[in-house]
Amino acid sequence: MEKILIVEDNRTLAKLIAKKIKETLKFEVNIAYDLKEAKLFIKAYKYFLVLLDLNLPDAPNGEVVDYALSKKQHVIVLSGNIDKEFRKSILKKGIIDYVTKGGIQDIAYTIGAIDRLDKNRVHKVLIVDDSMVVRQHIKALLKNLFFTTIAVAHGEEALKMLNLHSDISLVITDYNMPVMDGLTLTYEIRKNYKKNALSIIALSSNEDSEINALFLKHGANDYISKPFSKEEFSCRINNTIEALENLNLVTNHANRDYLTGLYNRRYFFSHMDEYIEEIFHNSEKYAVAMIDIDHFKKVNDTYGHEVGDRAITHLSEILTSATNYRDMVARFGGEEFCIVLKNVNKYSAFDILQRLREEVYNSYILSDNNEEVRFSVSIGIAVSNEESLQDNIAQADMMLYKAKNEGRNRVIMD
Repeated sequence: MEKILIVEDNRTLAKLIAKKIKETLKFEVNIAYDLKEAKLFIKAYKYFLVLLDLNLPDAPNGEVVDYALSKKQHVIVLSGNIDKEFRKSILKKGIIDYVTKGGIQDIAYTIGAIDRLDKNRVHKVLIVDDSMVVRQHIKALLKNLFFTTIAVAHGEEALKMLNLHSDISLVITDYNMPVMDGLTLTYEIRKNYKKNALSIIALSSNEDSEINALFLKHGANDYISKPFSKEEFSCRINNTIEALENLNLVTNHANRDYLTGLYNRRYFFSHMDEYIEEIFHNSEKYAVAMIDIDHFKKVNDTYGHEVGDRAITHLSEILTSATNYRDMVARFGGEEFCIVLKNVNKYSAFDILQRLREEVYNSYILSDNNEEVRFSVSIGIAVSNEESLQDNIAQADMMLYKAKNEGRNRVIMD
């Protein structure tokens, strides 16, 4: 487990912050009460983050900050000093944030900031600016916020990078650039990426308010004027990423089954309609499989609905692991699932689903009394033909019905 170091001579406050971190976040916490102890901890362990008080018994003038930064630590300062000029001087040193120790709300803010930094690690940011100096400056700011970064000089390069890196969450683009400016880039990006897939922040020293409005109309999420303060930049970046995550969360709730996390029936049909249109151009075959848990009512009646839910979740995990990222796995409701295996022939489809059936049959879940609960599945398959998706699903359903009638725990293909 990763660690956080708190360096604070107020023992009550240090222990309170440590307690809140342990309760809320998945980090171990060490506490040092002076610079000497802090040096020992930093020498002995690797830390995700260090929280530093500026006024320590053996370092009353913020010496601990310079020491921690010299050891390549990520630093948040906790201080009772509210002097604006002093605050600015500390922020210039390369720390992540300066938090005033004023009360419980400031502790809550600090916990939230740590959580945000932890989540930032999964996000990749594309920087687009023709100035190398600006690119390096923004990269340094983002690295301090735990983002992964890619930097390019103009819009055409940015579009190429977006094609190469499908996991980019945010594009930060300048306005005035050669080859393709930021406004055109924003327009081009929004042709392929909706706001729930990718965020865009525009940067410019242009004072024309019309440019700001055009960026927002073309699909930018936010606009930052140059020159900007470090704190404004950090807040806007974090807010934009958090908004993207929240939008994805809402979208996932609409598209995903609440119990298993698999796609639901509604998303299945909306996605598959697009896929069916594509395959006719590629001469690609696919297989539809309808899957049902055998004697599921008996599992519920014998062990209870919680164990029944456990069986459904267990099956969903096997379905996901047995298929690849291109395939579609959905829960249609109850104990009924549907899989679409893309770009397969009937022989490979049968082999895949036969292995899946065997894996289910040879596995088990535990009841509340730690009793092994085993179950099987029946599977019906229809290989793609010239009929509609609904017709193929109906055919797979007929094969599933046949598998049930022939004794269950089997795979039947049309």
